[in-house]
Amino acid sequence: MRIIQLLPTLSYGDGVGNDVIAIDQIIKDMGYKTKIYAENIDKRIKKGLADNVEKMPKLNQTDIIIYHLSTGTVLNDKLSEYAGRKLVVYHNVTPAHFFRQYSRRAYRLCDKGRAGVRKLRDVAEYCWAVSEYNRQELLEEGYRCQIDVVPIVIPFEDYAKEPDMAVLRKYEDDIINIVFVGRIAPNKKQEDLIQAFYYYKKYIQPKSRLFLVGSYQGNEVYYERLCNYIERLELTDVFITGHIKFDEILSYYKLADVFVCMSEHEGFCIPLLEAMYFQVPIIAYAFTGVKETLAYAGLKFDEKDCCVVAEMIHMLVENKDLREKVIAQQNIRLKDFTYEKIRDQIINNLKGFIG
Repeated sequence: MRIIQLLPTLSYGDGVGNDVIAIDQIIKDMGYKTKIYAENIDKRIKKGLADNVEKMPKLNQTDIIIYHLSTGTVLNDKLSEYAGRKLVVYHNVTPAHFFRQYSRRAYRLCDKGRAGVRKLRDVAEYCWAVSEYNRQELLEEGYRCQIDVVPIVIPFEDYAKEPDMAVLRKYEDDIINIVFVGRIAPNKKQEDLIQAFYYYKKYIQPKSRLFLVGSYQGNEVYYERLCNYIERLELTDVFITGHIKFDEILSYYKLADVFVCMSEHEGFCIPLLEAMYFQVPIIAYAFTGVKETLAYAGLKFDEKDCCVVAEMIHMLVENKDLREKVIAQQNIRLKDFTYEKIRDQIINNLKGFIG
């Protein structure tokens, strides 16, 4: 029996890619033959770790395919054609409407991805959803197989690496740093964060700046609109990094005084846990997967009011007791996502599926 992991794109350093690579090692440690196959493989991925899907061997009925569902791809249509048992890992697919006015390609991919979710409900024998929010989506789409919540495996040891010193030296001063990490994309609602920052900087703390850390590749139209918005507000302290190296990302977490998330769609939201790891207090819009990932941790709001968000930032910066309490709660919540805990869950769930 072989256990094959299959996905459209194996990217370097992203949440899905890290999850796939971590699961690969867990399966190997269990003693099973395994391999990762993808349509596209990042050149930075360790050679030999994965092969193109065209090189996937002919499978038999005793083999297991772990298929990572996160976007529109022909693999959503082909999965039923492969022999073997199918375990679908649902990372979520961003609703297409977010991209309607910004990117035809992203709109089509997400629309096709959502269709793939519906198509696979009769193909999957078993599912892992990376959050309860994702699990509920599968149930709403009519999935009848067993669905277990299995969070993404996060390589926290990577965050102990040295940050980029040039970034630290450039911004280590007495200016308040507000940070959000995530793709520059319409569902992340970076414009709402810019608006909250405008209020905070103009009416509360002039000595402040906002870092939006993430790539805008594929979302150039949205990025340009953000830049135009920043210009109209006459803000000079908003920095959109674009794609940067991992050690530079670590530096922005080190610099952060507050992490603010105003995203309107997340299946899980790994940067929340990254902020917890770096002891950065979180303020977040409690919507979709964000509410579940945070649980009792961080400061959350249910309705968007940029003035209120700005005041919340002020409280976390100025109120030491509140800040320490929020970080303490985040530290407790972070323990629910340790590598060992999720590894053991994956092992037990796999053993149960294998039978």
